[in-house]
Amino acid sequence: MPVSRDSHGPVWRQRTRAGDLATWFAWLTGLAVVAICLSFISDKTIWEFVWSAPREAADLGSRMIPPDWTYSTQLWRPLWDTFNIATLGTAIALGVSVPVAFCAARNTTPSTKLVRPIALFVIAASRSINSLIWALLLVVIVGPGVFAGVLAIAFRSIGFCGKLLYEAIEEIEVSPVEAVTATGASSGQILTYGVVPQIMPAFAGISVFRWDINIRESTILGLVGAGGIGLQLNASINNLDWSRVAVILIAILLTVIISEWLSAKIRRALS
Repeated sequence: MPVSRDSHGPVWRQRTRAGDLATWFAWLTGLAVVAICLSFISDKTIWEFVWSAPREAADLGSRMIPPDWTYSTQLWRPLWDTFNIATLGTAIALGVSVPVAFCAARNTTPSTKLVRPIALFVIAASRSINSLIWALLLVVIVGPGVFAGVLAIAFRSIGFCGKLLYEAIEEIEVSPVEAVTATGASSGQILTYGVVPQIMPAFAGISVFRWDINIRESTILGLVGAGGIGLQLNASINNLDWSRVAVILIAILLTVIISEWLSAKIRRALS
């Protein structure tokens, strides 16, 4: 029996028979869906490989030891490219997502019937495609290299930044906007003095958070030819040079740890 609370303490209410039947039906439906999904997965799985996975993992780990530390001197440039991909991609995304967010927010959009649906479509389209898929498409369009990686990170980040930012715009306090409007300010001045100061903390937090995410995502874009340290990782895997793979994985791990530390420091400074 569910419990609700009022000012005098808990109040017990008896469920109806229809409610109990509906609850049990929902549970049985969920279990049936899970069972069907498991059967599909089981049919497509080669279980002999699954049972031998621990032995294969141990064998692969033994081939990575000891790591080829001499190869680490060749990773500085790919790591720098990875950093640039994440940073430039984030900067481009922020430049695009700000006007998109203002167009998507109900309280700042020029038109709720035309402009807002277009802005929401841009945000949804960007968020629905993974950065690795963007990189695959862009490598074909603009060619392999860092530029494709920068664009892939940017296209993926526009939707993330735009969504969080337009939600922050819709949640601003109305009183500062009304005060600026009462002075006879223009639309641009209302945005500059009534809206922007209120969303700047959210904008700074979103920027740092997305940059931190993009550092991690940019490490794998090289697997499809979009630059960064993923190129070296893909080449080493293809050559079965597992001692170099170990060094690359350690370098990626250290890069992510450093980016996490930097983003935490920046967010703490901005708060």
